[in-house]
Amino acid sequence: MEIARKVAVILFIALVPIFLITTSVRWVISFPGLYSYGFDKYNISHYTGIERDDLLDAAAQLRDYFNNDDEDIVIRTFVLGVLRENLYNQREIDHMRDVKILVNNVYRVQEIIGLYFLAFAAVGFYISRRLFTAAFLRVLSRGGKVTLALVVVVGLLSAVAFNQLFLLFHLVSFSNDFWQLDPRVDYLIAMFPQNFFFDATMLIAASTIVFALLLAFAPRLLRRWVPAHR
Repeated sequence: MEIARKVAVILFIALVPIFLITTSVRWVISFPGLYSYGFDKYNISHYTGIERDDLLDAAAQLRDYFNNDDEDIVIRTFVLGVLRENLYNQREIDHMRDVKILVNNVYRVQEIIGLYFLAFAAVGFYISRRLFTAAFLRVLSRGGKVTLALVVVVGLLSAVAFNQLFLLFHLVSFSNDFWQLDPRVDYLIAMFPQNFFFDATMLIAASTIVFALLLAFAPRLLRRWVPAHR
């Protein structure tokens, strides 16, 4: 019984960074502000000939694609005032099919870990009742601290070697070369240049750090909050 408890606790702590990162990835992908910021910062309308409002609508269509059952992406928008029934060519469509699989896998991992956390908490409260609360907060705190250490290391690596990490990510994540696009002819990479993904990565890191800090200091915060509300 004691061995099973220790394994469950170690697994919980190890999964906290993955859960926080995948949670951050999920909300950043769905965050409209990231797209409007990136389009403005990198003057995407000028480079693509797509008006800003149409770019924002195209981004909304892309976000919908990640949450629907369509296999192929269809972005209907205007380029230089001319309606395009699908902005992306076949190579871009094929790549986005791979991206959707990757994104959905990230979502599933987050959901599975979330279910494990709920089961861990439910079993712990059932067995130990009130004694479990303090122990649970300590485990959350340790998970938060592990996440902070991991994100700081990855964040520093991204800041100094993002190009290399970005390339490695694609080589590991995709079994084909559909991701090798030309911004002169492929709207997908013209809309979302590499610097856009750097900004998205930094936002994911910042979000994860905030979540991790809340967990790391959860016991202290709760001790301050509880007396004030007794």
